[in-house]
Amino acid sequence: MVFSSVTFLCIFFPIVFLLHAVLPNGRLRNAVLILASILFYAYGEPVYVILLLISVLCNYLFGIGVAGSHRKMVLTFAVIVNIGLLFVFKYAGFFVESLNMVLPEGAALPVPKLSLPIGISFYTFQALSYVIDVYRGQTEVQRSFFRLLLYVSFFPQLIAGPIVKYHDIENEIRHRNATVDDIYTGLLRFSVGLGKKVLIANTMAYIADTVFAMPKDNVGLLASWVGAIAYLMQIYFDFSGYSDMAIGLGRMFGFHFLENFNYPYISGSIREFWRRWHISLSTWFRDYLYIPLGGNRKGKARTIFNKYVVFFCTGFWHGANWTFLVWGLFHGTLQMLEEKEWIPVGRGWKVFNHIYALLMVTIGFVVFRADTLSQAGYMIAAMFGFGAANGFGFVKAAALLSPYAILVLVCAVIGCTPLPRALAVRWQMSRSGKRFGDFAAMAMALAILGLALMALASESYNPFIYFRF
Repeated sequence: MVFSSVTFLCIFFPIVFLLHAVLPNGRLRNAVLILASILFYAYGEPVYVILLLISVLCNYLFGIGVAGSHRKMVLTFAVIVNIGLLFVFKYAGFFVESLNMVLPEGAALPVPKLSLPIGISFYTFQALSYVIDVYRGQTEVQRSFFRLLLYVSFFPQLIAGPIVKYHDIENEIRHRNATVDDIYTGLLRFSVGLGKKVLIANTMAYIADTVFAMPKDNVGLLASWVGAIAYLMQIYFDFSGYSDMAIGLGRMFGFHFLENFNYPYISGSIREFWRRWHISLSTWFRDYLYIPLGGNRKGKARTIFNKYVVFFCTGFWHGANWTFLVWGLFHGTLQMLEEKEWIPVGRGWKVFNHIYALLMVTIGFVVFRADTLSQAGYMIAAMFGFGAANGFGFVKAAALLSPYAILVLVCAVIGCTPLPRALAVRWQMSRSGKRFGDFAAMAMALAILGLALMALASESYNPFIYFRF
């Protein structure tokens, strides 16, 4: 089940929210949320609910183990089990296929055909962060299996993040009270996220998918840029929209999740981009991989190596494909060049810095979106005038730029910046804003919900981008 579905919006969420609101104490509320979260996951992955429960049970035991004797041995085993679980279901087929490419003919190994459990990358990292934090003494061990189960399986952040650290919501698992302000603020945030996903990301997704599905000979200058920009907008509004919905849902149930996106497309460097993009993932790799490897404390050569390891793993985390690996290493290389000042960001014209950063991010996302490195290559070549497009490709790409698509694209470009929020804050600080601000905000939320429901009810294009991760 996904948030941007009629089933979730009209049936699942209203029932769960009302039950949670009317129950008198925290234990019953937690029980409702656990049951709801399992049903939420089982709606799309009934078999892999067992895998989710096994993962939680193992990490529950690992948490107790690292709080006792033989702590380091238990932690090592916990890392092996968690990463091993991720490897088997997400990467085994990729490694066997890659190995078969170099094996002599007739010696090919059978390729495992395992479907990818939804959200496994997110909940595995979340559970592992709990165990590591207990080992470090940053989090107290949780003796209640059901509290840990709620932490890992809580449906707002189960399948697409943000990756939440246990100590950030530990107290709210035990004691919480969703106030009227929490519910109001959460509903507004959820509505904005739903609008991002359904009204903007889905429109851009149709354009991007159409271009990336074109035959190579049809991809020229116009088509390649239309596809690249559409995907640039799709992935941001899809990811950030889903994070907004997760944060808003959590708030309505009394949980306060940290921010996951901070206007990454206004960045003036790739380093700044990664401080603003998918913050929970960047923070996870910093805290649990980069710093343990030595960070920047062991000399320049080791720092460069550590960062390449992090970006290699960041790319690989997103999926078992060479395109993701190249995307990660591409960003790692750009960061290294920036730090050595071979790319002079941070000085000179800010406009140049922004253009450079956005161009590099766009090129990177073409590689990220492509099905193969070959496709990424000819798409990027076409973007710089080296395509071999025929007239049909030009006409097809131009047809995608309908007045509605252009309107959505303009809204997307504006929505990538802090301008809408700044205008809203300024208006609310005015005399009329103080009086009508809350009413207008709620009216806007209801309007977005209505438009999104109409779009979903009409069976408009609604891809689920997280199946790839």
